[in-house]
Amino acid sequence: MSKITWNGGTLTAPLPPVLVSCGNGEVSNIITIAWTGILNTIPPKTYISVRPGRYSYPIIKESGEFAINLAPESLVKTVDYCGIFTGAKVNKWEKCGLHKGTAAKIACPIIEECPISLECKVCDIISFGTHDMIIADIVATDVDEKLLDKNGKLCIERAKLLAYAHGEYYSIGEKLGKFGFSANKPKRKI
Repeated sequence: MSKITWNGGTLTAPLPPVLVSCGNGEVSNIITIAWTGILNTIPPKTYISVRPGRYSYPIIKESGEFAINLAPESLVKTVDYCGIFTGAKVNKWEKCGLHKGTAAKIACPIIEECPISLECKVCDIISFGTHDMIIADIVATDVDEKLLDKNGKLCIERAKLLAYAHGEYYSIGEKLGKFGFSANKPKRKI
């Protein structure tokens, strides 16, 4: 494989384009974030990277909480819209026809139309230049019951989540394997 070398850049892909909800009953907003991920298992920790100049930044910083709402393919235009327009001028809840759900452990709303929501409490903010990394404990996970099989196992493929890579949106596609499948031994025939 022949490769060329570019300067360092932000080309980790694909990423989940998520809708982050923040605020309370009076002031709340939705911001699209693609720079997010898991930092730790126990305790469960995540992060979002946000420009301090964004409308949602002081809302999150002052309240100390937010929700990461995983977006399905059906919300691709909403995800794009919420990343383009500022909540300082547009009520994204109304404009996008989204409904505020009640979170179990935080005061800010979750998005009803998203099949999975991670309720987060801020534990640290680290400034890196253009963006601040907001590190948070995941204190609750809200999952649409339609994603569970008869035994209560999460079937995440049913969520039809979005992916984002280099400025473009994608559907995730088909399952290719599961963790550890490369080490599975063939079953013996008896």
